[in-house]
Formats: sequence, C-alpha cells, structure tokens
Amino acid sequence: MTPATQLLGFLWVALVAGAILTVIYQFALTPADLQPDVGLKGLKRKAILDEQGLFNVIEPLMRWLARRIASLPIQDTRDGINTQLREAGEYLGLTADEYLALCVLSSLMLLVAGVVIDKLTSIGGIVILMFAGFGSIIPHMQVSGEIERRFKQVNRGLPHAIDLVALTMSAGLDFPGALRQVTEKTADKSDALYEELTRILQELELGRTRKQALLAFAERSPTESVRDFVSAVVQAEEKGNPLAEVLQIQATMLRMRRSIAAEESAARAGVLMMGPLMLIFCTIMMIILGPFAVNIASGHGI
Repeated sequence: MTPATQLLGFLWVALVAGAILTVIYQFALTPADLQPDVGLKGLKRKAILDEQGLFNVIEPLMRWLARRIASLPIQDTRDGINTQLREAGEYLGLTADEYLALCVLSSLMLLVAGVVIDKLTSIGGIVILMFAGFGSIIPHMQVSGEIERRFKQVNRGLPHAIDLVALTMSAGLDFPGALRQVTEKTADKSDALYEELTRILQELELGRTRKQALLAFAERSPTESVRDFVSAVVQAEEKGNPLAEVLQIQATMLRMRRSIAAEESAARAGVLMMGPLMLIFCTIMMIILGPFAVNIASGHGI
C-alpha cells in the first residue's frame, strides 16, 4: 500500500469520525422537552417525581431522548401508545415519545447489565441480546399491568357507585351533584374509579356536555360494564327517561354480571387445580415407591 493510499484512508476515517461527532454534538445541543405541568399528565408527573425514586434519575435523560425520537415519522405507533397511556390513567405522565425513550433506556440498561454478567460468568452473546430484548418490553409490561389494575378497580366499584348516584338523584340532586357526592365520600383517592368520576366532573365544569364526558370515560376505560353504563345514561338522556330508575336497573345488571363472572371463575378454579394436584400426587407416589424401586434395581428385593 502506497503512502498516498494510506493518507486517503486516514482522511476517509477522519471524515467519517468527524461527521459522526458532528451529529452527536448537534444532538447534544438540542434541549430536552419540558416537563408536562398542566392537566392530568402534569399531576401524574409531579406525583411520581415527589416520591424521589429511580424515575427522578432517568427522567431528564428520558426527556432528552424523547426530543430526538419526536422527529421520527411513526405517527401510527404514537397513536397506539397514546391510547394505551390513556387507558392506564396517563401512567407517569408520559408522552408517546417519552414512552419510546423509556423503552430504549430500559433496553440499554439491561444490555449493560448483561455485558457485565457476561464478563463475570461468560453467559454468551445470545443471553445478552435476550437481556436487551427483555429490557425493551419492561415499560410495556408496566403499562399493561396498570391498565389491567385500573379496569378491575373500575368494574369492581362501578355498581356500588351507580347505586349511590341513583339514591342521591332520587333524593333530589342532579347528575353532577350526585357524582360529586360519590367522589367526596370516597376514602381511597388513588382508586381508578374515583379518578374517572372526578375527571367527568371536571369536564362538565369546563363546558362539555354530559354525553361527551361519558363517551370520553368509555374511551379511557373501554370495559363492557363501562360501555353499558355510558350507553344507558346517554340513551336515557336522549329519550327523556328517568335517569335514577335507569341507573338502578343498570346497577342491578352489573351486580348480576359480576356474580356470574365470580361463579365462572370459581368453576374454572376447580379445573385448573387438577394439574397441581396431579403433580403433588405423583410426587407423593415417587417418595413412597422410590425406596422400593431402588432396592429392586440393586437386586436386594423388597
């Protein structure tokens, strides 16, 4: 290789390195997104930051990375993530880009952990990649678990809340006043149903119609119980039926549905217990017959 060729190779490497460093420098100069400070996202973000946990450490880096992800043309993905976050009660006050940034950071953290473990135990490259892949889905698992928890709380508390609303409306209160009475008497302020009813009241105070506020509730908690409740209230309002009577019927139907679901779960539990019981039975038989089998195999007889 001639000196001229070597010089051209060095210049090429220098240009590529300079371009990479320039891109990194431009990324570094771009400021991070601002923290959400209004609405439900702002309240959720402030609450989690006040806990002074691990999220406080990674939150600035997450916002910085989210600013870079914001330029990617993945609007359909963002729409799907926003739907999940809305159903999760605006989990951690995240935006769609921050959620993606959190997935990237989680993947990198477990990738580093996998590399460190590999240096100590030589687990192999495949396991390291599995670490990184698992890290990328941890935020999704957290959000999915939050969605399931909220749906269970809403379905569990909705019949009782509807009963109270119907009772207070029969005593002379209007629908917003009845909802306000239910929320004021709620002991657990972190309950998902309390948050949803409070949000309905806030939207009514901001000028949205009852139908719009209830349909938004059905979008945030798209369970069968919520859809039936919203449909019953909207139809009663449109047709002029007495809302208190409609709510009493709806509460009775929801309680019956919950009882049927509990009976079905109890029936399935007996079938699901057959597998563990068979394993326990086989283990006991092995413990009892094991010594005899060893004696026979060794030629000593019983």
